[in-house]
Amino acid sequence: MSGNGQVGVLAVGTHAMPAGTRFERHTHRTHQLAWASSGTLAVVAGARTWVLPTTRALWIPAGVPHEVTSASHSTMTSLYLPAATEPVPAPAWDRPRPITVSPLLAELIRYLDDQALSAARRARGEALVLDLLEPVAVTTLDTPLPADPRAREVAQALLDDPACPHSLDAWGRRVGASGRTLARLFLSGTGMSFGRWRTLARLQAALPALAAGEPVSRVARAVGYETVSAFVAAFRRETGVTPGAYFRTRR
Repeated sequence: MSGNGQVGVLAVGTHAMPAGTRFERHTHRTHQLAWASSGTLAVVAGARTWVLPTTRALWIPAGVPHEVTSASHSTMTSLYLPAATEPVPAPAWDRPRPITVSPLLAELIRYLDDQALSAARRARGEALVLDLLEPVAVTTLDTPLPADPRAREVAQALLDDPACPHSLDAWGRRVGASGRTLARLFLSGTGMSFGRWRTLARLQAALPALAAGEPVSRVARAVGYETVSAFVAAFRRETGVTPGAYFRTRR
């Protein structure tokens, strides 16, 4: 860990995370804004997983259990804000929220990591950072796991191998349930159909490779799409943007 600005209300912490590094499930007494200032991070909170490129961060309220994994060689830069509302009020979010990291917000976070800042400059920077914390307008590619052990086994198998083409009936024969039962369990356990859940799992699996700059055609095949156009259409349908726009390089 390096670069810990502790002078003002907001603390900045920076962790170098080689590929595969995992911070096991833990909580903080403070609110945290977890951001991959380089590389890609996966954050699990509750039954949901968020994959964060450098253009996204995740607001994690104080006390929420979570774990963080680096999908590639990454740097996690976090802001920590006391849960108390004084002297700087925190956003009133009681659950994790994905945040857009604009070029301005990224530079301000780095700016606040300078321990030589005067108290007045730090206060102005902190106030502006909090003003810039806006939830992401596009859909987050999170895949909640169903509680039923049969459906959960299917879900975990697809997370391990998102390109697997098995139908619900085929999965049912493997886990001892009919395809209709699995469809019902996915809908009741995740709030979405099996087909949409599998699409989100595939897109989520694609994010680290896309963030690393791999060709879209290769990534699409690796997660189970026969054509690039089908992959891009699914990505746009779920996020509102194309893969290129999602990972647009900061100017």
